[in-house]
Amino acid sequence: MAPTEQDGYDERLQEFTGREVLPPRPGPDPVNVPMIRHWVEAMGDRNPIYLDEVAARETGRAGIVAPASMTQAWTMPGYAATAARQDDGSGLGGLIALLAEGGYTSVVATDSEFEFHRELTVGDHVGVRETIESISPEKRTALGAGRFVTTRRTYLDQNGEVVAGQRWRMLWFRPAQAPEPAGPAAASRSGEAASAAASRPRPAVNRDNAFWFEAAREHRLVIQRCSGCAALRHPPGPCCPRCGSYDWDTAEASGRGRVHSFVVSHHPRHPAFESPYLVALVELEEGTRLVANLVGVTPEEVVIDMPVALEWLDADPGLSLPAFRPVTA
Repeated sequence: MAPTEQDGYDERLQEFTGREVLPPRPGPDPVNVPMIRHWVEAMGDRNPIYLDEVAARETGRAGIVAPASMTQAWTMPGYAATAARQDDGSGLGGLIALLAEGGYTSVVATDSEFEFHRELTVGDHVGVRETIESISPEKRTALGAGRFVTTRRTYLDQNGEVVAGQRWRMLWFRPAQAPEPAGPAAASRSGEAASAAASRPRPAVNRDNAFWFEAAREHRLVIQRCSGCAALRHPPGPCCPRCGSYDWDTAEASGRGRVHSFVVSHHPRHPAFESPYLVALVELEEGTRLVANLVGVTPEEVVIDMPVALEWLDADPGLSLPAFRPVTA
């Protein structure tokens, strides 16, 4: 049962407001070219200042710089370090435990706002500290009753100077309770039927990508297009990485493409998916790439550069997502 106001639950939650839950911590590796290379290849970002020393200097820079969108990546400690981290209850682990006490055990990211003070160069060693900025009163959302937790992350270089700031907001909510099955027939449902009834995890929809999900609900696959230079980009973003314009419209994709890369995912298991499941990075014939499930094919049959065509997965009345099936003809 959720705590009541008489238990002082809200007061205990608000004690975390303003608290530093992650002290300054350097990332595991300094800014380096191999990680930049992996990032820009995955994103399809061909800006030469990220990998070409000469091209970077011709723009007036001292040398290669890292994409601004990588800032958070330099501070990620990895699974083993995260699992081994100790929390005495005063940090983020304590807040998560208190949210769980209130029944807020499910989470979805809602938005992230970045501000950049300077570009990161090869050799910079980035660290991060995190402070709880606010915890909202309980709100009624489409996902259920929950609280928005906003944190402020400050990114620092090896000299302790601020290089970026990030406001990160997450919704912690009480998952809806499935109705109890009635009768012996319902009680004997197979594992497959239970899996089919499970809800697919909801994507994080924000101001930058809401148009894309709205189009998907209409079974239209669209690509964000810069109004200034006509460059296509995906994932959606507020600013054109080529010319810097904030003006954009969309182009409708043909739905044809090729498998650029893929993984066969066995973990983590989720009742909404039949494990293992195929996840591909599909290069559309328009030139942009997106991550989607492959259907109608076994893992052994998938090959790089395999032609695929779009079909729609209607997960529920409010969510349609693109999937791709091999082209056989």
